Order: sequence, then C-alpha cells, then structure tokens
Amino acid sequence: MLQSFNPKNKDLQVYVGDKLYHRDDAKVSVFDSVVQGGDAIWEGLRLYSQGIFLLERHLQRFQDSAKAMAFVDIPTNAEIISKLKETFQANGMTDGVHIRLTLTRGKKITSGMDPRLNQSGSTLIILPEYKMPVYDNAKGISVITSSIRRNSPNNLDSKIHHNNLINNILAKIQSNVAGADAALMMDNYGFAAELNGTNIFVVKQGKIYTPHADACLHGVTRGFIIELARKCGLEMSEKNLSPTELYSADEVFCTGTMGELTPITLIDGRIIGSEDRPILDKLNSEFHHAIPNYCTSMND
Repeated sequence: MLQSFNPKNKDLQVYVGDKLYHRDDAKVSVFDSVVQGGDAIWEGLRLYSQGIFLLERHLQRFQDSAKAMAFVDIPTNAEIISKLKETFQANGMTDGVHIRLTLTRGKKITSGMDPRLNQSGSTLIILPEYKMPVYDNAKGISVITSSIRRNSPNNLDSKIHHNNLINNILAKIQSNVAGADAALMMDNYGFAAELNGTNIFVVKQGKIYTPHADACLHGVTRGFIIELARKCGLEMSEKNLSPTELYSADEVFCTGTMGELTPITLIDGRIIGSEDRPILDKLNSEFHHAIPNYCTSMND
C-alpha cells in the first residue's frame, strides 16, 4: 500500500532546531549526525481530537533512547510538549495527525563518526502531517517473509528507537518486489520478530501470542494491546513463534501508531484464518473506546 500526498500538508510548518519553517525550507545541516550516519532517535505520535495518544510512554522511550545513545543537551518532556503545542497551533491541527518526532545528535564541526565532533547540542525535529492509519484495517494486508533479519541485541538493541532502519527498508523492498504490503522479519533463530514497520500478534484457539521484545521493537501500541487484552480477560503471552504457527493461526494482526490494529490476511501465499476475527474485533473496539482516556491534551 503506497501512501499518497495529502494536499492538506502542502504548507506544513515544521519545527527544526529552534523554530518553525515552511516544509520547503525545513532542513538540517549536511554536517548533522542524522545525515552523516543515521545518528538519531525518533518516535511516531498520533494526535486525536482528545490529544496525543500514550504520549508519556512515547516520551519515556524517547528519553531512554537518547540516554542510551549518550546524547547531550536532551530536551525535557515539558520542552518537547511545549514545542508540539506550538507546532500544532501554527498548523491549526487538532485531529487526524501523525507526528514524526526526531532528535539527532546535532551538527558536527567536521565529517566523522566520533560523537566528540558534535559540539552544538542536539537537533529537535517535529514533523506533523495530516495522515490517517496507513493500512486498510477492514480489508487487511498481505505479508511475505523477508530474508533480512531483524537486529538482535548482539548487534543493535531494538530497545533503542534509532533512525538506522536500513534492514527494515531492505525487507520492505523485498515485499514491494513480491507485491505484498509488508515484510515479516525473523530473528537470528528463525522465529518471527515483527513486520518491517509494525509489531505482530497471533491468535490460536482463543489465546493471543506475540514475540518477545528481544529482536522486535518494544512498541508502545504493542505494550498497550498486551495490557488491554489482559484487562479484557483474554489469555495473552509472549513466546517464540515459528512461521508454521503464523500460517496455521486463527488470526494474525499487526499494531503500530501509523496503522493502529490491522488484520494480516495472507502470509507467504497462505490464507490466514477466515473473515471472522472475534479477538481482533474485540481488541479493536476496546482500543478505540480507550483512546480518549489515554490522550494528553494539547490545549493550553
């Protein structure tokens, strides 16, 4: 599913560094670490009419990632929220918005890998766009298994929400070539980790499973769905999942800020379950019912 340009985003105001710029003028230096080595962290946020969903959890992961990366001059949560409000007000945005929140290590005094060359502090970027969930959550998506492995903690800890996404992009290229909507990435042991951009859940005989958050991203929406399932009295556990368990599942779905909850209907040519998805339907209903109670208002 290829996203299209939304004309409502034609004159976006984007926050970069210390002020707002028109989207055509919003730029970072060629010496910025995100250009030099993908040296940055990010969060995907969603603005509903009630505010930003699960903002505190996203900002906690943001701060944890910045600390793990040894960034300096990290903006506080209060500063970030203030800049988010400023950006929304400049764009007149109140609902139906996806935000890419990025923090780079900042500008270097000369090209190089050494973080000691970054002597200007970090660079904050707030890119809001009018963007509804990117998948057709009624129709569902098709998936192929990628040969590209998801990072393990031995290589690059997925608990750092970093901008170095080349393996995910290579996996997405494979799904594009195969005519599928997304790619399933495995861990180094051959167990399912996640899709190239979302977490996965499997339902079998009324029980819900999701991969351990080792190779996969510990997604904020993923964590919320685990909590929600247990509050609903559903049996929910984390386990290693082989491709066979996905092929034979009653339901498979993916979760993420960009797409919310989306059924996966086809994996490697195998039709998954049937059109009846009682567990996903229940979670979807509970998810949307819960949104207003888990939003941080952006109104002063």
